[in-house]
Amino acid sequence: MYLEIITPDKKVFEGEVTSATFPGIDGGFQVLNDHAPLISLLKEGTVEYKSKEANSKIAITGGVVEVLKNKVVLLADGVA
Repeated sequence: MYLEIITPDKKVFEGEVTSATFPGIDGGFQVLNDHAPLISLLKEGTVEYKSKEANSKIAITGGVVEVLKNKVVLLADGVA
C-alpha cells in the first residue's frame, strides 16, 4: 500500500509500506493492505510504518488520516 505523510509545510514521507500504525483519538489502530475505507482523527503520538527496507517511526502533533484503495494519506498538524 502507498503511504503519504504531509504537513502544512512539507511532504515528510512518500512510498510503499506493508503496514502503518496510527494514534487514533479513541485508541491506536493498524492499517494493512486492502483495508476498508476509513477517515479518522489522530491525537499526538507516534506513527509507525514498515517497508521492505526498514521500520520507521515519526512523532506527530495530531491530524487526520484517510485510507482508500490501498492509499493512505496522513495530513499531520506537525511533526516533532
